[in-house]
Amino acid sequence: MSSRTRLKMSRGFTLVELLVVIAIIGFLAAVIAPKLFQAIGKGQRGAAQAGIKNIELALGMYFADHYSYPDSLSPLVPKYLPKVPKDPWGNPYFYSSVSQHSQEVDIASYGKDGVAGGTGDNADIMNWDIEGGSGE
Repeated sequence: MSSRTRLKMSRGFTLVELLVVIAIIGFLAAVIAPKLFQAIGKGQRGAAQAGIKNIELALGMYFADHYSYPDSLSPLVPKYLPKVPKDPWGNPYFYSSVSQHSQEVDIASYGKDGVAGGTGDNADIMNWDIEGGSGE
């Protein structure tokens, strides 16, 4: 066999080889993608909890200066917070200076859907349910 013939035969992949590679990539994507999206959701929920704790700290400093809590989060800007915070999904945090849950104040993120209630990524994250929060 000449070197020219050998070169022609080794230039590409066969259809079967390409289909096997595509099948392996598809299988890996099907196994890994759900875990990846689940990890992203957990990260966003953790960021929302951290945001709530940050708001609680800013409210504590505000209370120390004014001996009362503000009616909204706007008075915290710019002295205690650089801007009015939004949750990781871009929705405003719920805030009430009159707590219904044995807290000083109520702060919540309504999750990915931005609506009260829900499960999974749409579940609410509330300061009275966060471990180590001001309600403990």
